[in-house]
Amino acid sequence: MFGTDVDIDSGAPSHWVPADLDNTEPGSALAAVLDEIDINQCTGFDRIRVLRAHQRMQAHYAARSYRAMSAVVEAYRQDPDERDSAEEAASAEVAAALRLTRRAADTEVGVSIELRKRLPRVWMALCDGLIDVRRARILVDDTAHLSIARASEVVGEVIDDACLLTSGQLRAKLRKLCIQVDPDDAKVRYQRAVAHRRVVAGPNADGTADLYATNLPAHRVQAARQRLDRLARERKRKGDNRSIDQLRADLLLDLLDGTLSGGSPGKGSFHITADLATLADLAVHPGDLAGFGPVIADIARQVARQETQENWWWTVTDPDTGLPIHTGTTRRRPTAAQRRKIVALNPTCVHPGCRMPAVESDIDHSIPWAQSHRTRTKDLAPLCRYHHRIRHQHGWAYRRLPNGDYLFTSPLGHQYTTSGRDP
Repeated sequence: MFGTDVDIDSGAPSHWVPADLDNTEPGSALAAVLDEIDINQCTGFDRIRVLRAHQRMQAHYAARSYRAMSAVVEAYRQDPDERDSAEEAASAEVAAALRLTRRAADTEVGVSIELRKRLPRVWMALCDGLIDVRRARILVDDTAHLSIARASEVVGEVIDDACLLTSGQLRAKLRKLCIQVDPDDAKVRYQRAVAHRRVVAGPNADGTADLYATNLPAHRVQAARQRLDRLARERKRKGDNRSIDQLRADLLLDLLDGTLSGGSPGKGSFHITADLATLADLAVHPGDLAGFGPVIADIARQVARQETQENWWWTVTDPDTGLPIHTGTTRRRPTAAQRRKIVALNPTCVHPGCRMPAVESDIDHSIPWAQSHRTRTKDLAPLCRYHHRIRHQHGWAYRRLPNGDYLFTSPLGHQYTTSGRDP
């Protein structure tokens, strides 16, 4: 019944929805149209279109709100050089007017200034409904350490694609671009952050406690996480009734407090991607650590050169095209060449928006094996366990396109294109 011209809940005729709704710019005209639509009388297909239209309106009004906040700052500015004083005064006014805490008001006023004065392209995209507030905040926060010129350069590279990316994908792309635009600064920031690594513990209201470490080297965190996961799954296979999350948490404590002195040897499988020029010390382009995203060139080279380790998959890419030119593994028992090729071409689950590493995903047959009785590389793609189940239980379909991308069709009839590669 999905995608038909009757309401999926009541069977009533579909409410009229303009054909050009997806292309209507946010503003008073779109608001008037949406005000007349009864969402309960729309088809499943049209409910998605109406949802997207409301999201554009929400972004549009958020941009106007930020513009009003920056105008309050200007109202308090008596002298062009009194920026800090004006922002402080405006923040106090905004906090009182909107019933916000001091910290929340400071944050919102700061974002309004960044959008209007530092990153006007982001404000324009928000006003036009091309991005939402979450993405606007990410673009502001993740470029805050850059100069205005470099921040504008990074934003210019990503702004047109921001609406096509999830917040996680956008953050990953921004991290990569920030490393590229100023690799020396990225290296210094990494070293400074690692120098402040620490372990923090604290009580919770329910009587439990939290234990976590901050500012750790990403590749060592990945190695530790994979080892915990492998040990937990070994226990699970032996009949342990605890959940996999409970097992990971208990094993972490067992290893740290001495209850478990070592555990079985060996480590998990990880995937590092870097271009040839970087590995040859001819460039300082960022690498990519599956599950964590961009890492500075020094870390990519360090991981790739760990010849004594038995737990790394690696992919060498062409610096110009980004396409894989060579793959390999340092495992004593390498995985099938077919799986390595799939993972090299698609480092993550290929479902729209998912960033689960392909090395931790299932390999799915786009044409069910029961129908084709063939296992061909071109018919295989990585899907994480969740999206693998969703695909088969809820009727998602996909096919590989000639350029290597994947076209997914949802149960409601909407289509989404995804690449399974880094954005």
